[in-house]
Amino acid sequence: MKAIKNTFKEFLRYPSAIFGMVIIAILLVISAYALISLPYKEAITLWRAGEGIWYQNPKFAQPAWTNLFRKNKLPETIDLSTLNGTAPKTVIPGDKMTEELITYTFDYSYDDYPQDIAIYFTAQYTTKEPFVAITWLTPDGRKINVASFAAQSTETYYIGQDAKLQQKLSGLQPQQALFVADPKAGLTLPVKGTYTMVVDVFTFDKDSTVDAEMVLYGKVHGIAGTDHLRRDLKIALLWGTPVALAFGLLAALGTTLTTMIIAAIGVWYGGWVDGIIQRITEVTVTLPFLSILIMVGTFYSRSLVVILGFTVLLSIFGYAIKSYRSVFLQVKESPYIEAARAYGAGSGRIIFSYLVPRIVPLLIPALVTGIPGYVFLEASLAVLGLGDPTLPTWGKIINDAQSNGALYQAHYYWVLEPAILLMVSGLAFALLGFSLDRIFNPRLRGI
Repeated sequence: MKAIKNTFKEFLRYPSAIFGMVIIAILLVISAYALISLPYKEAITLWRAGEGIWYQNPKFAQPAWTNLFRKNKLPETIDLSTLNGTAPKTVIPGDKMTEELITYTFDYSYDDYPQDIAIYFTAQYTTKEPFVAITWLTPDGRKINVASFAAQSTETYYIGQDAKLQQKLSGLQPQQALFVADPKAGLTLPVKGTYTMVVDVFTFDKDSTVDAEMVLYGKVHGIAGTDHLRRDLKIALLWGTPVALAFGLLAALGTTLTTMIIAAIGVWYGGWVDGIIQRITEVTVTLPFLSILIMVGTFYSRSLVVILGFTVLLSIFGYAIKSYRSVFLQVKESPYIEAARAYGAGSGRIIFSYLVPRIVPLLIPALVTGIPGYVFLEASLAVLGLGDPTLPTWGKIINDAQSNGALYQAHYYWVLEPAILLMVSGLAFALLGFSLDRIFNPRLRGI
């Protein structure tokens, strides 16, 4: 206990160690939150679902908080539906047909145009399809007849894809022209105020009814933005945290412990045992580590467990064996080792009770500083398209962004968010590891 207290006091002398620990604690809290609030099966289902589930989200939308730093505010998504009561529906019965009047009223106070406006119809009828007429009312008193058509049982109408409406609005994109004061004068700033879209539905069968949902797709969304499939990037950023930390910790722990034990065995037994270990090490360090993992991911499996296993296997016989061996050679000649042999301690007891514990102070800093390297390794494989296809990870986000031209289209948030998380996690473990190295190695305390 006294040794632990002294170590803790030394730890508090290094602000970098405290800063690193705070960041790691935050990452652990995020990991716990991701695992509790978004279970594994649910996260995988949402991430692999595509646009079917995420139809209410805009594509390529920046995080909503970016509006705090803009003079001209980008629009957020507006979702109004008769199914949840956000859009009122008035039913006017008649002898031969029934009229249903759906009204979407919303305030628009943004300085840019929406991506698009879509209306999702769900119609119930027997023989004759309902007829729909859509009218647009602006704050400055304009009334625009948008479209009229017969609605199928499931019908989606995109205003931005209506060529006839575009021609009517002087060739401008409809989702833009509906918000300008005079479409003939070209694009200007959107008119701010209260807009109304009226959907007049006529049904001809008994008990026929139509429900509709209007989605005005904005250009900012959520805390992390969206990708090309309208998916909320928050899911991959949250779940990428426990995946990255677990991969880095397991790889570093498995590699460091196994390497240390192998080095201790080689030093204690010496002779041909030590010779074989050293020859294997010399061969292994010449192998192209990343190239072998790329081959494994390409020809065998991209499972994270498989990649982790090969990572540990290829890292065991590394340069660290040489370092541990040099320390163990000194420890082996210590008097207490001779005393243990004198009272009949076996080789296993000497290795695991006397040799290995002696260099634990060297093991801890090496373990902590090794974690970010494996975190970056997993992300690098995912960026190359060789990550686990089932898991949403930081590297997978960057790979999707690269594949869909995020940088060319100036969707920088798509790349910067996972990249910043990778850099922050690497910095945290590096700061903590270097500080622990100074604490456990007295020779470095003055540096």
